Amino acid sequence: MNLLTALDVARVRSAFPALALGVAHFDGPGGSQVPRSVADAVADTMVAGLANRGSVTAAERRADEVVLAARAAVADLVGGQPAGVVFGRSMTQLTYDLARSLAKGWGPGDEVVVTRLDHDANIRPWVQAAEAVGATVRWADFDPVTGELAVDVVAGLLSERTRLVALTAASNLIGTRPDVAAVAAAAHAVGAQVHVDGVHLTPHVPVDVVASGADFYVCSPYKFFGPHLGALVAAPEVLQGIRPDKLLPSSDAVPERFELGTLPYELLAGTTAAVDFIADLVPGEGSRRERVLASMQVVEQHEDQLVERLVGGLAAIEAVTLHTHPARRTPTVLFSVAGRTPREVHESLAARGVNAPGGSFYALEASRHLGLGDAGAVRAGLAPYTDADDVDRLLEAVTEAAR
Repeated sequence: MNLLTALDVARVRSAFPALALGVAHFDGPGGSQVPRSVADAVADTMVAGLANRGSVTAAERRADEVVLAARAAVADLVGGQPAGVVFGRSMTQLTYDLARSLAKGWGPGDEVVVTRLDHDANIRPWVQAAEAVGATVRWADFDPVTGELAVDVVAGLLSERTRLVALTAASNLIGTRPDVAAVAAAAHAVGAQVHVDGVHLTPHVPVDVVASGADFYVCSPYKFFGPHLGALVAAPEVLQGIRPDKLLPSSDAVPERFELGTLPYELLAGTTAAVDFIADLVPGEGSRRERVLASMQVVEQHEDQLVERLVGGLAAIEAVTLHTHPARRTPTVLFSVAGRTPREVHESLAARGVNAPGGSFYALEASRHLGLGDAGAVRAGLAPYTDADDVDRLLEAVTEAAR
């Protein structure tokens, strides 16, 4: 790696007030820490004078500007179009709403494909929507040893009756990154749409939703330094063909027809600030999209180096079992300690100032498929603010917990 483009981790860490508390955070897959600039954007918006979106008063125009800026920011982050960005309470809520809307056009004989690698938020909404209209659900299994989800496994489930494939871009439990583009190509060949859960991928690598082939891509700003809400990205023309349930007087325009009630303007301002922060992780020139891509390339290099250090260190601890070894992964590691429950390890690490929780993290099907049941294991996830000292602290704390 060119040292001139290495991530200045000390600079990054200085932006996060929470890190001054001295805790080593490996809980980013459940929600990242927040930089001061994002918190300031939220607070400043709340006291700036707001109203429902409009064009008459300054407060109305300010609210409209906040929404449009957030759509543009998310589009720059993932390579979409601002007019195709939908905001909601969470990725889960957005997926449920979309599943119910799409299922209006399904019936008996139609098929939906889900995978056991996914977070339940990209499984249960589709399973329940399919069951409600008599459609068939087909399950794609991943290799419990390697953690890989083969393209052929998913492709083998497709038919001319397949209406949708729900697939994760990266497992929030074990980090596996399936070949989304290849799956999408196979799905499109039979006329199916593809819904991609990008929640766990987006904070770690450069994302291009067009290149991925995703018809729908969902992510969560609170996983990439922003506030708690969700975003769905699709081509505007795709959204035009979907008729969600909505209030009669609410807008029928895209993307507004998918957004129920008044949007949380302050959280949208925080989302814009989070994308701006990402664009400046590695200071440079160019459009925000160009700077996001450049920064995330360096983030990926940084995290890849650290995860190698982490995996090697954990493998050297006799009492530790690493679950799966995916070839392409986010910096996310799932492990168990002999003789200790995930909760006990979680508590032991926390007592030493290291946050690495235990559980199945809503990836229930994946945890069961790995033989870990509902209890799961301990998950350690890296973030751009993670440094080598954090990794060493985790390894020392796990060594102590294993005694």
